[in-house]
Amino acid sequence: MSVAPGQPDPPAPPPGPGVTPPFPAPPTEGRSTRLWVGLLSGGLVALLCCGGGLSACVGLAVVGTKAVNEHAAAAVRDYLDDVRAGRYREAYDELCPEARERESLADYTARVRGEPGLRAYVLRDAELGPASVRVPVDVTYADGTGGTWRVGMEQDRRTGKLEVCAIDR
Repeated sequence: MSVAPGQPDPPAPPPGPGVTPPFPAPPTEGRSTRLWVGLLSGGLVALLCCGGGLSACVGLAVVGTKAVNEHAAAAVRDYLDDVRAGRYREAYDELCPEARERESLADYTARVRGEPGLRAYVLRDAELGPASVRVPVDVTYADGTGGTWRVGMEQDRRTGKLEVCAIDR
């Protein structure tokens, strides 16, 4: 083999067996253990982060449902207490705007006075739909008979307060 003029000679072939390399070889013992410890640690951290996020979402949904249930129960309780006590003006004011537009205060008062009086009621948990809230109420009338009402609620867009909008008897 000939070398071009001005070029250095090619390196000599390495010596035979027993030659020490110019750098040490990487260690092989413990390498798989370190790899698995690292992978398991990373997996555990990922599991904690994802699991924590999932439990936070579930907790938020549970707390939100309880809050809506409490607000709906408070609005229905205020309304029924006013009806039972004969405070028809206050009960009328707790209706949603659509219900007040359908019926004047005088018509509402005449209609509610003509119904059997309420003796007692028991609220159950609100039924939450995609765009609606209904509160089932077991009522006992003054004459001793009873029934179940489903009180439809709507949220006031200005105040955020839930208001009674319809009663299915």
